[in-house]
Amino acid sequence: MPRFYVDTPLAAPGELALPPGAARHVQVLRLQPGDALTLFDGSGPEWQAEVTAMGRSEVRVNLLHAAQPQRELRCAVTLAVVMPANDRMDFLVEKATELGAVALQPLVAERSVLRLSGERADKKRTHWQGVAIAAAEQSGRTVPTRIEPVLPLSTWLGALPAAYDEWRGLLSPRAAQPLAAFPQQRALFLSGPEGGLSEAEEDAARARGFAAISLGPRILRADTAPLAVLSWIALA
Repeated sequence: MPRFYVDTPLAAPGELALPPGAARHVQVLRLQPGDALTLFDGSGPEWQAEVTAMGRSEVRVNLLHAAQPQRELRCAVTLAVVMPANDRMDFLVEKATELGAVALQPLVAERSVLRLSGERADKKRTHWQGVAIAAAEQSGRTVPTRIEPVLPLSTWLGALPAAYDEWRGLLSPRAAQPLAAFPQQRALFLSGPEGGLSEAEEDAARARGFAAISLGPRILRADTAPLAVLSWIALA
């Protein structure tokens, strides 16, 4: 059954006009009155609906009933990643959403290849949020991964609150401690760029409560390492 994200709250059964984005998807699929579809607004519930009217400028549906599917990870995982170059960030956002990340924090560090700021960073964030929404539609998630504003690593670390109920892991090829089970229901993982974080950056992360962890003897790419962590948590 087709499923679509809508950027308007879905609150109660009844008829409504779909917002333009979702309406275009329905039109592209050539759905007809009486066809079933699934809608979600990112808040958690998933609504079963049916098309009631198709027009060139408007698509109307009838919301029938809502369900609360349990498709999230056992803990809320945020990935803080120094952005990889080229289209690897798109890939990372897509797969992180499929694997269940709650949020993704794009960062710029000393050895960054991709450097974004200002309007360019805002446009990229909007694009990546769209990638996350599309991945949520495909994977069955009802809460797309939230893409945070691009920040310098030092600024982001300086603003982090104390880690009271959150486990923090620093993915580092210098670390000896392997990733292991943790009891917290929230986790934050920091991953570096293609050339890795500098020693000073790793020291700054440790000072904010991050434990350096190893993902094995191989050197993983900047877009592979955080996805390996998510996969491990999803299967643990």
